Amino acid sequence: MPHLVILYTGQLDNEVEMTTLCRQMANAMLSVKDEEGKQVFPTGGTRVLAYPAPHYAVADGGAAGQAAGGTGDYAFVYLNVRMGRGRTPATQQRAGETLLQVAKTFFAPVMAQRHIGITLQIDEGPEVFDAKHSNLHPLFNKV
Repeated sequence: MPHLVILYTGQLDNEVEMTTLCRQMANAMLSVKDEEGKQVFPTGGTRVLAYPAPHYAVADGGAAGQAAGGTGDYAFVYLNVRMGRGRTPATQQRAGETLLQVAKTFFAPVMAQRHIGITLQIDEGPEVFDAKHSNLHPLFNKV
């Protein structure tokens, strides 16, 4: 940990290079320092993954966007960071602001062309429950 998962409306694949955003976000995560100037997120544990949603509904479906002179084809990006406990509120705030600035800069050209919503959320903590259930493992555990 930390992990950043990006969920986004699929039409953005035609407009931006999500691999570039992933790298920029990972680099930003690695640049965050705490109050003592130490790197906040461990390099080896930093992961950024992006997933397009091929099916989605955003806001009113486009009516307000069309009325405002846009296409009405809304886009949405949800960035969710999971980090372990132990960082100060100031460090958490710094991480959030750093990542939001990268997202705003990255999506600025898209926002100049279309209506898009961006949400960045940071969640903290260890899992309180972690379980796995699978019928795949017996296939490989033959005696």
